[in-house]
Amino acid sequence: MSTWNPAAARTLRVEVDDTGDGEGAVAVLTMDTPGKLNAMGREFWPELREALAHLASDGRTRAVIITGAGDKAFSAGGDIASFADLTDVVAKREFQQDCMRTFAAVEESPLPIVAAVNGFALGGGCELALACDVVVAAETATFGMPECGVGLVPGFGVLRAPSVIGRHWTKLMMFGGERVDAPTALRIGLAQKVVPAAELMSAARELAGRFASMAPLAVASGKNLVNRGVDRGEFDHSTAALTTLHATADAAEGIAAFLGKRPPKFEGR
Repeated sequence: MSTWNPAAARTLRVEVDDTGDGEGAVAVLTMDTPGKLNAMGREFWPELREALAHLASDGRTRAVIITGAGDKAFSAGGDIASFADLTDVVAKREFQQDCMRTFAAVEESPLPIVAAVNGFALGGGCELALACDVVVAAETATFGMPECGVGLVPGFGVLRAPSVIGRHWTKLMMFGGERVDAPTALRIGLAQKVVPAAELMSAARELAGRFASMAPLAVASGKNLVNRGVDRGEFDHSTAALTTLHATADAAEGIAAFLGKRPPKFEGR
């Protein structure tokens, strides 16, 4: 087992397990801020892109697992406190574009990517699972897209969730704040496998190892063909909508209420 970290990495840990059997390596990317339930701050997005680019070009990695440190959360989503630091429209737009570039990097990586969901996958955490190729969930996993509760929407989730779980489940999770447990996630297609929490990583490694044993060019081509309906042009619409929402009084109130641990009072402006 060898470990590689980008020089400036602060939120991500990367381990590459080279099986030594000629079938290629499996990399495990761990979101590594368990004290914040692996919330995704502004540093996370470029770090994940850099790690995926490195692994895709290292000549030996054939599959990737993305998981979260600790047993409480895959990721609780975007670091809401960092949203409050986005003080102007340009900064808000650039942040949304950075997030979208990262989700696109997961979707467009030639490597098959398995999400190993341990605990909460909320907001951006749920969206990251949607961007991965296959989701293996612990029995304790919980999925949700609660952004409307702070005056926003899941910018990537609104684009991808309908094709994975359908429009109505997407609306229920978005508008109603519905949280989905592991058995429900399996039933609606948000997860493809559910296993006991203690078996999560072994199950994810077994699946990623199976992917790694396949012809890499065929896997990359197959992933590209399956994803051929993905429209990157949609990202611009989502980014524009989120930038507008970020500038509303409701969003400011929602973020302030979240940070102040109180119910928000939305006024529709």
